Amino acid sequence: MAEDHGRKWDRCLADTVVKTATGLGVGIVFSVILFKRRTWPLWFGSGLGLGMGYNNCQHDFRSPYLVHGHIVKVSTERKV
Repeated sequence: MAEDHGRKWDRCLADTVVKTATGLGVGIVFSVILFKRRTWPLWFGSGLGLGMGYNNCQHDFRSPYLVHGHIVKVSTERKV
């Protein structure tokens, strides 16, 4: 259980960092090209990335019965 929790944290942090950095990069591009070097596209893009990462983490931690990458067999025989 602790190992699964650790994997979820690792996946969560990595996903959040990637999404935040991508949002920041897109914000930089839009700031330079369209908005005359204003800073609000940077904050907006990184905020969107952080929010999406947080939402994915919340979904991952609230679904304890999902097993990532494993096939779970359910027995259909009935015990009397």
